[in-house]
Amino acid sequence: YLVLNLNYIHLTKILCIFAAWVHGDPRKVIYPTDSYGQFCGQKDTPNENKTILFYFNILKCASPIVLINLQCPTTQLCVSKCPDRFATYIDVQASYRYKPDQWNYFRQFCKPGFNNPRKSVAQVLRDEDCPSMIIPSRPFLKRCFPDFSTKNGVLTVANQTTFKDGRGKTRNVTDLREAANGINNVLDARSVGMKIFEDYAISWYWILIGLFIAMIVSLLFLVLLRFTAGVLFWIFIFGVIGIIGYGIWHCYWEYDHLKGIPGSDLTVYDIGFQTDFRVYLQLRQTWLAFMIILCVVEIIIILMLIFLRNRIRIAIALLKEGSRAIGYIMSTLFYPIVTFILIAICISYWAVTAVFLATSGEPVYKVMANQTLCKYANLTCDPETFNTTNVTKLCPGAQCTFAFYGGESLYHKYIFIFQLANAFVFLWLVNFAIALGQCTLAGAFASYYWASRKPADIPLWPLFSSFGRAIRYHTGSLAFGALILAIVQLIRVILEYLDHKLKGTQNSFTRFLLCCLKCCFWCLEKFLKFINRNAYIMIAIYGKNFCTSAKEAFFLLMRNVVRVAVLDKVTDFLLFLGKILVAGGVGVLAFFFFTQRIPVFAQEAPTLNYYWVPLLTVIIGSYLVAHGFFSVYAMCVDTLFLCFCEDLERNDGSTAKPYFMSASLHRILGKKELSPKKA
Repeated sequence: YLVLNLNYIHLTKILCIFAAWVHGDPRKVIYPTDSYGQFCGQKDTPNENKTILFYFNILKCASPIVLINLQCPTTQLCVSKCPDRFATYIDVQASYRYKPDQWNYFRQFCKPGFNNPRKSVAQVLRDEDCPSMIIPSRPFLKRCFPDFSTKNGVLTVANQTTFKDGRGKTRNVTDLREAANGINNVLDARSVGMKIFEDYAISWYWILIGLFIAMIVSLLFLVLLRFTAGVLFWIFIFGVIGIIGYGIWHCYWEYDHLKGIPGSDLTVYDIGFQTDFRVYLQLRQTWLAFMIILCVVEIIIILMLIFLRNRIRIAIALLKEGSRAIGYIMSTLFYPIVTFILIAICISYWAVTAVFLATSGEPVYKVMANQTLCKYANLTCDPETFNTTNVTKLCPGAQCTFAFYGGESLYHKYIFIFQLANAFVFLWLVNFAIALGQCTLAGAFASYYWASRKPADIPLWPLFSSFGRAIRYHTGSLAFGALILAIVQLIRVILEYLDHKLKGTQNSFTRFLLCCLKCCFWCLEKFLKFINRNAYIMIAIYGKNFCTSAKEAFFLLMRNVVRVAVLDKVTDFLLFLGKILVAGGVGVLAFFFFTQRIPVFAQEAPTLNYYWVPLLTVIIGSYLVAHGFFSVYAMCVDTLFLCFCEDLERNDGSTAKPYFMSASLHRILGKKELSPKKA
């Protein structure tokens, strides 16, 4: 069954790649396409030096989005540069005899090969041999957009507010306002983007230094956890108890202070609902309720500490043991780089295949007619046979021009299915890369725990040995676990897609059902990630298949459920605290550096457009660096915990069955904890 599933996945992947590479053409994304379906700027073609797309009548394009989607109802040509002046075909034709330079300039925006200024203006405009006008433009997204600017709050093009449209009318620049507003926003964003790029170009060296500092701080934090884990945890716990205690005292003080004040003895029920919540703070009943709630929370925390003190000590001891294990196997700290490279390869595969699939449509040509009553307008056509049809006779001036990429074949109808299959394979590969990393790290740390004499009995290259075992013996189990998780994640993606499509629906039951399904599958994904993680640990320890390992890990954790809960929360708190300390500390240092507030480095700090660009990069990067290091630590603690539970159940501390746990854990357990059946 496992082999059949894996073969199916490989077959799906091969089919997606084959279909995408056979039918796809990324040039459709890289190069603009003219009205004849030819790419602008493509090498070894007549348009090699014509890299920009020019629109004959940009007034027909209602929105910039229409231009970008290549569906503007006007002739589109590839040109080497955009127009830099106002001109109309009528004026240029009238003066071509004594001003040939103007004709030669205007002619480069006409259809290729057209050089007949004697042809009547009406026929030229009907056949769209040349544009009726050209306006100053500049290239953006490899397309000619009007060169808009603002002068004293007035929208202008080349400092002019009016222009001739070449059809006997004088138009105002505001006629392009709808397109101009969108284009100017894009151009403003482009200006900001260029400044951000400049900031990165200037500060990349210092950003790398900041990330290196984050790496060193993360490493030091993990090493120091061996000595500070207990101190940090108990400081936090007693701090919480102290803060809650202060809250109880403050509530009592407010309750006593309001005694005798008119209106303070009213109840919440008496005054009803109030939008100004400060009204409730004038009631004694409010502070009494707060005080009771805080007292209950305080008592719960104290009781938990009393009854779970031993398990908390075990959790802290395992954290210290994890720090010690990483100290002996330092190479594990850099394994996340391998996982990052594998995931980057997966993302690249998915992106390339998705682009090829998205560009696998055939050119679709449609009839573009100047007459609004032409019944053939916007119908599909064949440019090779168009001139032999009656369309040109019934609709004079009509042309068969390129519209977009698509198709109606069986393959094109199922492109969405191929995209889903590609997404599924992507999720499967990413989950497999993560599973491989977890199993590799678990094997390395398990070899530490089960060593009789630490570190003498630890294998010479524990990480590389574990990686080799995972690749050679456990690939199928890891792939099967990743497959199950990928199926659930794909269902979640489909549910999100359906939710997005049905957002406008008024059916309350449909929205409620989708919400419930999304919640259920979110919980299922979290549960499967937890089971898979522990199953991979058991696979690394015993080498059994996925299902057996998942079952044994689940029941082992259920028999130690209290320890699991305590260890999980203690670990999460300390690692979250570590991430905040690393990201916050390095972020504060970066803030003072990039704002030139450190006198020693004031001259070294670069001059930036936006200092928040490298600052945010350093903060986010530091958090990710810390997360990479701490994910190894979390895997180490989880592995040692499962080994610890197995050690308790399989051994009794006798000479025949000695414990493999460290002396510190043995001391914490004491005689009462030596029974393997206790949780």
